[in-house]
Amino acid sequence: MRKVKFDQEIYTFHIDFAGHVSNIVYVQWMEIGRLKLLAAAGLPVEKIIHDFGLLPTLIETKIRYKQQLFLGDQVRVEVWLSRLKNVSAIMDFCFFNQRRQLVAEGSQTGLFIDAQTHRPTPLPKAAHQRFQPFVQENEGS
Repeated sequence: MRKVKFDQEIYTFHIDFAGHVSNIVYVQWMEIGRLKLLAAAGLPVEKIIHDFGLLPTLIETKIRYKQQLFLGDQVRVEVWLSRLKNVSAIMDFCFFNQRRQLVAEGSQTGLFIDAQTHRPTPLPKAAHQRFQPFVQENEGS
């Protein structure tokens, strides 16, 4: 299984009133990771919309915070698919600090929605196969 991995700097505008990285910043990093995963599969959002008439749409985001990140820290984000069905996928995320300690983990569930009808629609088989290298092996269900 392939994971998409990237590093993010932490800037002053990421810091909340409590002095650590704001919870919403993790959602932003998840969005970056999601777009990077689509691009790594050779299916950036624009291609999915243009070629297949589908809108990749999020329906759920979950995050469990384990440690805080602060100004001066750096975060490593890793993303992969834990489930890939015909019309949906679950992306899993891990966030590590510069000492490689897990600071948060999360998941996002997305659907492929027809751009015209706004109904869940199966991803074409050829596109579905492009995501296979990123799917966690031995998936549980």
